[in-house]
Amino acid sequence: MAAGTDARSLNWATSWMCVTFTRGLGPEEVFARYGADPEQARPLDADEASDLLSDDSGDGAVSLLRSGRLGDWAFCVEEDGAVGSWSEALTELSRGTETYSVLTTEGLDVFQYWRDGECVENFEPGMEHTRPERTESWWDRVEAALAAHEGEDTGMAPVVALLLDHLGIALDDTALAGPWPSLTLAEDDAPSAPRGDTYAGEGPVPPQPPLGG
Repeated sequence: MAAGTDARSLNWATSWMCVTFTRGLGPEEVFARYGADPEQARPLDADEASDLLSDDSGDGAVSLLRSGRLGDWAFCVEEDGAVGSWSEALTELSRGTETYSVLTTEGLDVFQYWRDGECVENFEPGMEHTRPERTESWWDRVEAALAAHEGEDTGMAPVVALLLDHLGIALDDTALAGPWPSLTLAEDDAPSAPRGDTYAGEGPVPPQPPLGG
């Protein structure tokens, strides 16, 4: 386990982002499970990848996905989107494995843990009414991590730091700024199959695609 990731080294996780961590996959498979075409991915640094959003600006919502493999885990950092928090995408990502998802947008923060296509845990930090009933919940650890940075403008970075330590990997600003496989994903192309019986977590229903998405 990595020791003491500094949340202040994770500016990328402070606002308007969604990140997933999935065990045992590579970037190509991660992109495919998001609904993207892995063959469209190119190794780009942060600045080059950001240009993809302006190039693809047009009708419909578009997310920028950047993925890589760190140890046993694949990360996927999503800018300008929340596909990595949708139940359909997390069902696919966690199929045969396990996936953590952290979302932060204006007015909404969500932590989720999925295993083999089922939601094990799903809550909004700080919202007591979403607190899971299960005894081995991430709730207390997430709340403690956020409380340690109360009053600071760190967003969900303390929660991401907590996860990075738990997974034994590092993904600070400097590391993420380097070249990683990157592509854009139109939200209309993301998984949108009916949830069926896959949702098994307490707390709020995971954020869903917009109507018609």
